[in-house]
Amino acid sequence: MDLHRLVDDLIVDTKGGVFSSSSIGLFLPELVLCGTIVLLLLVRLFDNRQQISLFWVSLVATGVALWLARPFGLADGGGIPRVEIFTGMLVYDGFTVMIRSLLIGFAFLFLIFSRLSGIPDREDSADIYALVLGATVGLCLMVSSNHMLMIFMAVEMASVPSYVLAGMLKGRRTGSEAALKYAIYGAGAAGVMLYGISLLVGLIGSAHLPTMAVLLADKLPAFGNGELMVLSLGGLMIGVGLAFKLSAVPFHFWCPDVFHGACAEVNAFLSVASKAAALALLVRVAIGLGTVPPDSLKAGTELQVQAIYQQQTELADLPATTHLTSTVPAIIEQHAPSTRDESIAALSPVRTFIGRLIALFAIITCTFGNLAAYGQTNIKRLLAYSTIAHAGYMMMALAPVMVLAGMDAASAEQAVAGLVIYIVVYLFMNLGAFAVVAFLRNTLGSEEISGYRGLIKTSPGITICFCMMLFSLVGLPPLAGFLGKFAIFASLAEGYASAGQNYLMVLLIVGGINTAISLFYYLRVVKVMVMEDAPDPLPASLSLTRSPGGLFVLLLTAPTALLMINWEMLSTYATSAARYLIQNIS
Repeated sequence: MDLHRLVDDLIVDTKGGVFSSSSIGLFLPELVLCGTIVLLLLVRLFDNRQQISLFWVSLVATGVALWLARPFGLADGGGIPRVEIFTGMLVYDGFTVMIRSLLIGFAFLFLIFSRLSGIPDREDSADIYALVLGATVGLCLMVSSNHMLMIFMAVEMASVPSYVLAGMLKGRRTGSEAALKYAIYGAGAAGVMLYGISLLVGLIGSAHLPTMAVLLADKLPAFGNGELMVLSLGGLMIGVGLAFKLSAVPFHFWCPDVFHGACAEVNAFLSVASKAAALALLVRVAIGLGTVPPDSLKAGTELQVQAIYQQQTELADLPATTHLTSTVPAIIEQHAPSTRDESIAALSPVRTFIGRLIALFAIITCTFGNLAAYGQTNIKRLLAYSTIAHAGYMMMALAPVMVLAGMDAASAEQAVAGLVIYIVVYLFMNLGAFAVVAFLRNTLGSEEISGYRGLIKTSPGITICFCMMLFSLVGLPPLAGFLGKFAIFASLAEGYASAGQNYLMVLLIVGGINTAISLFYYLRVVKVMVMEDAPDPLPASLSLTRSPGGLFVLLLTAPTALLMINWEMLSTYATSAARYLIQNIS
């Protein structure tokens, strides 16, 4: 695409003002967060007496961004059609809306959490809040990336603030060491990922994901062994960068040490927000390279508003040519004359490679995470390995997606919906677990599991909530963790029944065995809190209902315990988020 064409498309994309269907209007939540970052730094510069509460500025701005993300648009189950914004660099659809809303909502809860736990202090709050919001913007960009360069930029924008956050406790050697290890591992993974991107882009001839899929489908049959080797190597190198963000084995080495050295608040951010965005990006890359995406709506047109907010049945009444456009340039369509279905069929080897590679990573990751958690005596290291194991469980959802994408697009989207359910549940139960760790650190002065002896006697409410979080992490019914694992295991069973791929059954069996294994090390923590004798003299207590920290833990425990009662609502949101990821509007 020449420069003049690019400028013309950008003008069309952004026309219509801020509160419209333009690219700027659909990108408004991220813009609000960016504006807040600038405001925080300006306040830090000019408000020497710190008369303005930066916490309230950040909290209000994050709440506004969450409202502008419009997650309530998914409540009807109709889905949101795909819209490419900023000349195809980003994509706006139901999946973007759902995961972006979760990330901004998590940032909102994280700000409250950090305020209650006392980290950061007033002096450092401007820097820390700016870093958190900056990382959140990067995570949101990861969710909506539609171009290889944007993928790399988004990963780096999310990672660099995280390196600083890992060492935000001044004068703490373990925190500084954690930040250094994290930065070194991150730099290495980023370099490998960028080299893999250059290999793929150079081989295929485009960096735009939909165009890459079309060109790859056209060129793949003619590739020789050399080209196939380069294609596989590039895919593996990109996988290194994604595996680093997911803390997937064997690129997990940073995770236990960083979690041990950093404070529990930062651990919660890395465990939940970073993991959710990395999984969403994995979905984008896997589907983007393994299938030809549905037709897109064009940002900046008057019909765009109708397309986003009307029901699917109403969309069907609109002439298709007035609001649907191809996701690939016309010149590419001329050189790749095959139909969309033929292109998807031609990409079958790519889907097989991606599906089996992710399955292998998932098996190793969840097994290693669960086995390594057994010998841990520090609660943060134990939850770090638990995070690694859960990354493996969630990666399992991508294998049936790749298998079903070429056979039954609706079933493939349901598998993605299962992953969305798991992410939502994981947000509450893992944030709740780290919140308990942080508040107990302030109360007991210990982060060792042995320091929780007899906690049921001094802080019974907190103990019960923590036990519910841990049992939910196992996936025991009727807690919400069961919903997430059941959704993913059901998609594995559906994929095996439809395609007969044996490795899907292996994934299902491995997931079940690992769920049973994980019960033992979570039970060990419960045993220490409930069955062992309390130290003498008794440690300080933490009230569940009389302290702000206890009320926050109770707030997070409620959905963990009660989501099972109204799981249909969560299923509706997840199904809406996954709709139109693979199939066209029908």
